[in-house]
Amino acid sequence: MSLDRHPQGGNDIQAAAALLKAGGTVAFPTETVYGLGADASNPSAVRSIFQIKGRPDYHPLIVHIAQASCLSAWAQDIPDSAYRLAAAFWPGPLTLILKRSHLVPDEVTGGQDTVGLRVPDHPVASELLRAFGGGIAAPSANRFGQISPTTAQHVHETLGAEVGMILDGGACRIGVESTILHLTHQHATLLRPGGLSVEAIEAVLRQKVIQTQPGLAVRASGTMDSHYAPTTPIEVHPISTLWNRARQLTEQSNFRVAVLGFGTNDEVYKDVGITTFRMPTAMIDYGHELYATLHRLDQAKFDCLLVEAPPSTSAWLAINDRLRRAAHNKA
Repeated sequence: MSLDRHPQGGNDIQAAAALLKAGGTVAFPTETVYGLGADASNPSAVRSIFQIKGRPDYHPLIVHIAQASCLSAWAQDIPDSAYRLAAAFWPGPLTLILKRSHLVPDEVTGGQDTVGLRVPDHPVASELLRAFGGGIAAPSANRFGQISPTTAQHVHETLGAEVGMILDGGACRIGVESTILHLTHQHATLLRPGGLSVEAIEAVLRQKVIQTQPGLAVRASGTMDSHYAPTTPIEVHPISTLWNRARQLTEQSNFRVAVLGFGTNDEVYKDVGITTFRMPTAMIDYGHELYATLHRLDQAKFDCLLVEAPPSTSAWLAINDRLRRAAHNKA
């Protein structure tokens, strides 16, 4: 396994592209999280992603492409709305679910007739895609269901030598995964909130995005009930009950507890042996810090992580989604 610390150099990118062409795997940065990539047109290479991650083979992957002009190679019967959204937001944190073309193997889609496509907004990812000259299938570069990586070090710590090469492009700018949108000629349905807001999408489409569509049986990356989870049990509570729950865990169970809040009373918590971490109050900054903070606390071997519930506004939709999945069946 190679961990390249200076991926901006042409030799690093060329070596990574050559490895992909040979059927190997490369972890690379995007603006959202680090991805574990393989040649999307090579079924054997794609299967290696599932093996490394421990990912169920029915759970589809996202194909990263260099530019919007590549859409027609990977999808068919493409609605006009897809081109409008691509023009507005690509490169960027938006994945479009479209009817797949004959080029896309079943291994990428989990056997579905749709495929997720996006153009990442990171110089390392862009250079890699151009050098490779094809689509790169890439879920997050972590064990399936666990915290997504936002640094090359996170990838190294969780996947290590199982990855052929890790390109280090620094910390991811956004820190939560892309927004996933299922498109037909009539409708746009949100499958996963992410780095692009629903309001921005609606402004371009000039129509409302459907947030739940009964009967739409489309599986998409990162949408299982339990996902993005640290090894340490995590619970999300409103500020009104956070202190009581923390005290209950320390007094009754003698747990080592860490509390992530917006403005916790550090001294009060400290008096009863509870560690506190103050999270940013701005949504963008919170998203940037969330996974990195969870990685750090997971390594500290706390018995429980308590998180103050963020605001329940549309701006915080993606953050609340990630926390809900991380805490699923753990509270």
